[in-house]
Amino acid sequence: MAKNTVTSHIQISFKLFIVLFFIGNSLAAAQTDIERIKQRIVTKLMDSYPGDMQIESIIDTFREDGTWPGIDYADVSREGFLHRIHANNMLSLGQAYKTENSKFYKNEQVKDIIERALKNWVDNDYICDNWWYNQIGIPNILVALLLVIGDDLPPALVEKAQPMINRANIDAQGARPGGDRIKIAGIEAKNMLFLNNNKQFDLVIKVIESEIKNVEWIGMKYGYGFRHDPGGFENRTAGGRGIQYDNSFHHRQDGVNNTLSYGLSYASAFVEWAVYTADTAYSFSDEKLAGLIDYFLDGICKTAVFGKYPDAGAKNRSMSREGSLHAYNSDMAKGLLRTSSYRKDELQEIVDIRDKGIKPTTSHATFYRHSEHFSFQRPDFFTSVRMYSTRNHNMESPYNSEGLLNHYRGDGTNHVSRTGDEYFDIWPVYDYQKIPGATIVQKPEMQDPEQIKKRGSTEFVGAVTDGKYAAVAFDFESQHDTLCARKSWFFFDEEYVALGAGISYENKVAVATTLNQCLLRDDVTISKNSTPSVIEKNDKAYENIDWVYQDGIGYVFTKPTNVHIKNNEATGSWWKINKQADSPKEEVKLDVFKLWLDHGVRPADASYEYIVVPATSLEKLKQNSSKSRITIVSNTPEVQAVRNSELNIFQAVFYKANTIDISENLQLCADSPGIVMIKTKGDLVKSISVSDPNRELGKMHISISGKVNKQGENFSAIWNKKEKVSRISIDLPQGVDAGKSVTIAL
Repeated sequence: MAKNTVTSHIQISFKLFIVLFFIGNSLAAAQTDIERIKQRIVTKLMDSYPGDMQIESIIDTFREDGTWPGIDYADVSREGFLHRIHANNMLSLGQAYKTENSKFYKNEQVKDIIERALKNWVDNDYICDNWWYNQIGIPNILVALLLVIGDDLPPALVEKAQPMINRANIDAQGARPGGDRIKIAGIEAKNMLFLNNNKQFDLVIKVIESEIKNVEWIGMKYGYGFRHDPGGFENRTAGGRGIQYDNSFHHRQDGVNNTLSYGLSYASAFVEWAVYTADTAYSFSDEKLAGLIDYFLDGICKTAVFGKYPDAGAKNRSMSREGSLHAYNSDMAKGLLRTSSYRKDELQEIVDIRDKGIKPTTSHATFYRHSEHFSFQRPDFFTSVRMYSTRNHNMESPYNSEGLLNHYRGDGTNHVSRTGDEYFDIWPVYDYQKIPGATIVQKPEMQDPEQIKKRGSTEFVGAVTDGKYAAVAFDFESQHDTLCARKSWFFFDEEYVALGAGISYENKVAVATTLNQCLLRDDVTISKNSTPSVIEKNDKAYENIDWVYQDGIGYVFTKPTNVHIKNNEATGSWWKINKQADSPKEEVKLDVFKLWLDHGVRPADASYEYIVVPATSLEKLKQNSSKSRITIVSNTPEVQAVRNSELNIFQAVFYKANTIDISENLQLCADSPGIVMIKTKGDLVKSISVSDPNRELGKMHISISGKVNKQGENFSAIWNKKEKVSRISIDLPQGVDAGKSVTIAL
């Protein structure tokens, strides 16, 4: 009996040993993972060391009271708060102190300056009027400083810095779902690593991972047009922020497209932590990584020019900052490649586009229905259209006095790029009433900046696309003037068509539609009576023009048209559009190309038609191939339609139920407003794509005078022999997919 008891105790002790062994190993492994993650963060921080020359300047200008000159420490306004320079100086000094090949490595003077500068900060606890600095900007710099050199600083000083860093926590007011929450969580996670608080670190990492998700579009809450609640956006207390189901990004509850601003930093924050935690117990799930990769490739990269340059049409107030259209680096794509094999070939192409300058192989026509934004790409050019409706606002507010003249930049903006840098830093000299693609009242003065952001008043805004070709429609009512127009665009392989109809304005002020305004990179050539000529630098009107050519892009008119061209110097300043304390006030001079149509004073039912031919040459323009294959079938306030005879594609925008000829032998009838694209082979209909810009229909009903008799999962086509017409009914997407196109093969 005693022997059995001893044996039992031995077995229990052995089992306990095994349990404790595995617990100990797990804790050791977790601790090893924590140390690995922390080291990866520090290594990345050290990679940004600015160099000894800059450190010398920081040391030389440091003052006895723990401050630096050039910073107004009393100015904590949104436009000011140059205290960020003070914080960054401390971090740079910390990097110098820890960089072995720096002459300032372990330099006691450097350490002393850091301590005195940090003491100045914690003693004063500088608080900015802009919450972002208090909960994101400054905590991010301070926690980086502690990770780099905190162990070498006096513990009491480090402890005094903690309340400032702790303003970045997942329960903070600024930690809203979407772009800010993930950044704040990242700062808190770094602080927990510094404090060796593994329990809180575990929690925060899960929060970061959980932020990668699609959210319900803000416009879905109250239904189409917000008719069910007059409060609209303002009454929505939560939700709507983050990755939309169409892979655009909303930072706030205004429906404004923020894919290339907050949406970019959101993705960057996630990728940063995906790389830090890779191959550890904290690594993110394949599902979350796949979701972020989809957003990166189908949202960010397809909104950007060739996946490399920011599209000016997708930028908001940040466009008023110097260098805002600088090319993206490949860090994010490389980080995703290190953490996942999902869609790796596409990610590698983005790396090669950004690093090696290769041409993209991807051609796409993408409509972001939750943001009313469209992008179109071919290997040689990129273009986009920005719109707004009752479901979203036109533009971000001019927060912090940035983007002060952005009133019209959502009004059917249509930028076009061959190289990606056509609009780089043009903004100080820009004419903000001559926006590419937009129809604008030419007032003597712009409205107050506080009047920039407006919700649209029309519902018929959208696009039809099969992923390769597209037609875009904008029932436009200006929210700043009593101007209205029906605007549409039709996109093909080598050109796209822009139509405008019903342009009307009652007041005694001129109205203009601008084809482009970009940097002048080339001689401007015009063709009149089929005779090309290079024009001198000037700012003047030209009559009966066939086409205009500048920097590899042709602007072709379907009939001789009067145009106005500016191809000379323009002046302005960054201060005019951005009142941040460090915005340059010096005059900027740049040569600008500007091409527009003057609709005159008080236009009534005016119209325009033009074809944009990107990536072309003078020789090709002279051949007139784009004009010969494009037919403007209709350009009225009721129907706008175009046929491409080479591609056998017909596209029509029906603002109301109507009938139109596709060809001599084919007729199309739409029973409701909508957009239709039909591909034919002779008189045979091969496929039909439809969409409902109003987002109110369950089905779209159309009729075609050709014989179609087929049933599908989401459509029925029945031939009526007596009436010699095929009646086609197509199911339309609902819920978060409302406004999405449907393509049926016949």
